[in-house]
Amino acid sequence: MIEFAKVNTRHLEAFREIVGATYVVADTEGLDSYAHDETEDLHYLPEVVLKPDTTEQLSRIMRLCQQEKLPVTPRGGGTGLSGGALPQFGGVLISMERFNRILDLDDRNLQVTTEPGVITEVLQDAVKERGLFYPPDPSSRGSCFIGGNIAENSGGPKAVKYGVVKDYVLNLELVLPSGDVIWTGANVLKNATGYNLTQLVVGSEGTLGIVTKIVLRLIPLPKFNLLMLAPFQSAENACAAVSAIFRAGFTPSAMEFMERDALDWVSRYVDSSIVKIEDDVKAHLLIEVDGNYPEVLMQEMEGIAGVVTEFDCGEILFAEDHQQKEELWKLRRRVAEAVKANSVYKEEDTVVPRAELPILLKGVKDIGRKYGFHSVCYGHAGDGNLHVNIIRGELTEEQWNGTLKEGIREIFLLVKQLGGTISGEHGIGLVQKSYMDIIFDNTSMQLMRQIKQVFDPNHILNRGKIFD
Repeated sequence: MIEFAKVNTRHLEAFREIVGATYVVADTEGLDSYAHDETEDLHYLPEVVLKPDTTEQLSRIMRLCQQEKLPVTPRGGGTGLSGGALPQFGGVLISMERFNRILDLDDRNLQVTTEPGVITEVLQDAVKERGLFYPPDPSSRGSCFIGGNIAENSGGPKAVKYGVVKDYVLNLELVLPSGDVIWTGANVLKNATGYNLTQLVVGSEGTLGIVTKIVLRLIPLPKFNLLMLAPFQSAENACAAVSAIFRAGFTPSAMEFMERDALDWVSRYVDSSIVKIEDDVKAHLLIEVDGNYPEVLMQEMEGIAGVVTEFDCGEILFAEDHQQKEELWKLRRRVAEAVKANSVYKEEDTVVPRAELPILLKGVKDIGRKYGFHSVCYGHAGDGNLHVNIIRGELTEEQWNGTLKEGIREIFLLVKQLGGTISGEHGIGLVQKSYMDIIFDNTSMQLMRQIKQVFDPNHILNRGKIFD
């Protein structure tokens, strides 16, 4: 295995010449803010942080790092949940924060060209002003970068109807570890020309190249939406209702699951008067429909309400106006913050075929009892994506950093048995790579390693992520 070099004075001088002294961070305090993200309690200090703002600058940086065998970690908004942007080997951290321009909004072709450092919600708002819609909306959309979304193939609540990031990426400008610059595809809706390099890069967690420009397809913005919160006396019944809604012929634009603890915690964390949780309620589904005809949406909501009443659903709360919709969505989007504020935790990002959600939820609780941990579960039920937050609580150090891993492995084995996989949108990064053997055999893992080798023969780019 190639040994990495350490950043020295000569390297720092070269980096200052490329990006300017202002955008080279080497002091301990400055470096520390880039040593962590939203992943549990991981902390890795880079040796230097660089902030380029052009493809040419980044290309020069990569050529130098390739030549000098310096490890490079690309970083977006720092909202990741798998440690994918943490500089495990020190070295050079590339912050993409200055790549923050929306370059072109093509109304005629319903496309937008953007740099990767644009905040996702900023991009969504910009296209919305033109009557257009970019649906992928992770909970961190107000702070995450669109480039990070590309790296992780992010999803969010709208994925159930509209798909995830990969369904909107047409073309990428990519700086390779060698410093070479390529475009991965074409700005067209259909492309059967050679291997699909665009989709290979999407979800590759910054291990193959660094994206500097992104071409996304857009769709017309739906004019109306309706939202309801449905309470259930059983969390498993709430999960079972999800598949029944689709089987009845309805396709919500969002369908989110929150068990009792999740809503209790976030209700204390976020000041809200709209939700009153009855004692017998064990879970909620937040269900949205959207479209262009209010009367059709009302019929859909009535039909969905009819379905959920067959699963011990209590009194449904229908959002009456925009303010109530915003308040309900705020509760769902801030569950993760509420959990983090209340306890030390580990978040597992499971996904199964949605009809298997009740079995998955029951299995998670059974495994928790076996290993002595409590979990708070919520997630994108409409596409089978359940976030399992394992709460440390009274667990000893030995349990938390030892036997708990066996419990997590059992959860993932159950996920595999149900036809699912170990990450729906958070990625593998550092924290999940020890479980990859559950999903992939040796042949599949070897193919992935060979792909990495072709793109990055010296393994300088985000080494140690996904696999060693």
